[in-house]
Amino acid sequence: MKRVLIVDDAATVRMYHRGVLESRGFAVEEALNGIEALEKALETPFDLLLVDVNMPRLDGLGFLKEMRRQQIPQPPAIMVSTEAAARDEMAACHAGANCYLVKPVRPLQLLAHARLMLGEANQ
Repeated sequence: MKRVLIVDDAATVRMYHRGVLESRGFAVEEALNGIEALEKALETPFDLLLVDVNMPRLDGLGFLKEMRRQQIPQPPAIMVSTEAAARDEMAACHAGANCYLVKPVRPLQLLAHARLMLGEANQ
């Protein structure tokens, strides 16, 4: 079972993403901000990161930059944000995101990108 870490300060967004992913057999854990996410990722490996940009304490960009500096297995990361400008997507890529989606993300869109990042696109 593939493990996904959802990093978002909004409980409703975490619950929505969790429901979509768990309904398709993913194991999901949650973090409220980048600091909590980094602690969890350093503690145990994840197969995929689903990361919001705007969060308190440590935002998604800061989290991914710090995550990518770590000497641990590096899971793919999908950055999810309400910010839709090209510069926002570029900032996410520079921080270490593999993919950028604009909220609200439709369930099939989320699942398709998650499977693609995990090498399961044909399943």
